[in-house]
Amino acid sequence: MSEALDAAKKLQEDGVDAEVINIHTIKPLDEEIILESAGKTGKVVTVEEHSIIGGLGSAVSELLSEKLPTPVKRIGIYDTYGESGPALELLKKYKLDADGIYEQIKEYLD
Repeated sequence: MSEALDAAKKLQEDGVDAEVINIHTIKPLDEEIILESAGKTGKVVTVEEHSIIGGLGSAVSELLSEKLPTPVKRIGIYDTYGESGPALELLKKYKLDADGIYEQIKEYLD
């Protein structure tokens, strides 16, 4: 969560007002807060420190496709095998550190 918050601060410096919400469980999914946020922002980015397949991004995409069609960018580990190593190095490798999240969101918004 702190990496996403740091990325949001960097975005704010660029004039992007990102709303960050903490979805701590996928089931039950807090549909109300997701729909409210998507309605305000018009775009959604999910960030998760594991596979994007079957995770938070998938659940959010399914919800929005049914109730409020909204563009979604999923940030996480793409279809690859996991590996072990120092946490900070792995976050950087998979672009899940603040800089990587920031860069991916900037590409999405441009």
